Amino acid sequence: MKNTPQQLHIPVLLDAVLDLLKPKAGERYLDLTAGYGGHAQAVIARIGDGHLATLVDRDELAITELKNLERNGAKLIHSDFHRATKNLAAAGEQFDMILLDLGVSSPQLDMAERGFSFSHNGALDMRMDRRQSLTAAEIVNRYSEKDLADLIQKYGEESPKVASKIANNIVRSRTKNLFKTTNELADLIAKISSRRNKIHPATRTFQALRIEINDELGQLEKTLPFLPRLLKPGGRLAIISFHSLEDRLVKNFFREQQTAGYEAELAVITKHPIPGINDVHNPRARSAKLRVAAKINK
Repeated sequence: MKNTPQQLHIPVLLDAVLDLLKPKAGERYLDLTAGYGGHAQAVIARIGDGHLATLVDRDELAITELKNLERNGAKLIHSDFHRATKNLAAAGEQFDMILLDLGVSSPQLDMAERGFSFSHNGALDMRMDRRQSLTAAEIVNRYSEKDLADLIQKYGEESPKVASKIANNIVRSRTKNLFKTTNELADLIAKISSRRNKIHPATRTFQALRIEINDELGQLEKTLPFLPRLLKPGGRLAIISFHSLEDRLVKNFFREQQTAGYEAELAVITKHPIPGINDVHNPRARSAKLRVAAKINK
């Protein structure tokens, strides 16, 4: 029997999330990146009623997989998390727990047609919301050499020299044949790379493309200020990041709260982030960092 995406997805740092969010019967839960429901199912089991859960995701396949939780009362919102937080805040909604898991789910990585990974050859896509038009192929085949180099350096955290070399070779190669698949792009980068370690030389470029296509950092930066408004007094906020660019935004937001004095809305619970390497259940979680804060009672 073929496994469903829900069965294939292992929620990251689940034990730590439950330990720090401390779900209690009757509490309201907001999952802003519900994915395939791994965290949500565990939290709902503790709060005791699906009607208390609001689950957000911009991936239509994830929304389809979450229908079983909707049948048990959960509210589903098919939207990116920034739009969802704005609308929920405007409606005056508040929750006892909020989770924001910024990672790409295992089913997204493992479905070749989604184009997130070069481990499975597929179309250069990488859209989390397939209602949008911009794809990885569009960026690789249309962006100027300078824009590609800037993108790979900024979001892929490559050195200027390496980023320029990759961008130059992409532009030269696409004059003969446009890039269509993940393997075509990954193979080109591997051929010109002098890097020899466990991480594939195309990893950072793929990260850069994914961040650009899905506006991942922009979404996060615009969303963070809304989160305290969505928490009840004493409510808990958990954020899981997967690379330094995301984590820096979260860390700085929490630090601003720590130094805001009487204007602070959140108290930071995790003095240091909980590392994903502690998650023995999920090897893909090794780069994850979990940070948690609580709404100050005022």
